Amino acid sequence: MSPLDLDTPPVLPRGADGEGSVQVQLDPSMKIDTAKVFAVYGKGGIGKSTTSSNLSAAFSKLGHRVLQIGCDPKHDSTFTLTGRLVPTVIDTLKEVDFHSEELRPEDYVYEGFNGVKCVEAGGPPAGTGCGGYVVGQTVKLLKQHHLLDDTDVVIFDVLGDVVCGGFAAPLQHADRALIVTANDFDSIYAMNRIIQAVQAKSKNYNVRLAGCVANRSKDTDEVDRYCKTVGFNRLAHLPDLDAIRRSRLKKKTLFEMDPDEDIVAVQKEYMRLAEVLWNGTEPMAPESLPDREIFELLGFD
Repeated sequence: MSPLDLDTPPVLPRGADGEGSVQVQLDPSMKIDTAKVFAVYGKGGIGKSTTSSNLSAAFSKLGHRVLQIGCDPKHDSTFTLTGRLVPTVIDTLKEVDFHSEELRPEDYVYEGFNGVKCVEAGGPPAGTGCGGYVVGQTVKLLKQHHLLDDTDVVIFDVLGDVVCGGFAAPLQHADRALIVTANDFDSIYAMNRIIQAVQAKSKNYNVRLAGCVANRSKDTDEVDRYCKTVGFNRLAHLPDLDAIRRSRLKKKTLFEMDPDEDIVAVQKEYMRLAEVLWNGTEPMAPESLPDREIFELLGFD
């Protein structure tokens, strides 16, 4: 009988990442054990790439060797660090007919602001393939070329909400997951789902939740209300400033912008966040809410 027959549920693989999971388990040889690894998640369009790039810049300002890996087919995670859209790993592999032994590090690793190493994993064409495969191939290349041996911090900047095992793949490598949210219902709803995904992964991998970053928000009352309810932690608050928008248009990190009062304040917040993450955060184990309870919790009566 076919394993897809709805009357006969598939047998779970040993060590499956949650009930019904059909994800490929992490090859132990691909474990990143030479650096602190962070995976950045959040609702689509919430500012994950802006957060990741400026956090990478802040880590580098603290003197750490940083590698940022963009995990989105748009391959725009690192463009404020490099000033351009760099070729993706998957496109570079296509050029050599997927003979990875023909690649050199300079074929897919690019240096960005303050020495941050930048990699764009890319992704399969829309509607085909799995992003998890691309992440796996990227880490495999980095391992083969010993690029992780000279790295202190790795940041995975991951596509949108977690809805499938493929884009949860970076969680197999990460020590801590960081969620970017705004002070609104949709962003917090997505955060609740991401918490569920991380908790599922944490059953079989070392990843734990670090906390969340309130981004593009004047206030944090809704975020804080959710965190208090489920037992989560807001690590930083980045306001909705036009200067941040302009930095994206200028293809620069905030650390390269003219230092007016607002810019300096945000730079300090990123530096503080980098220090908190580097020094280590207590693993969080929040109790995510059913959808109806989030609806009833947030907003005004």
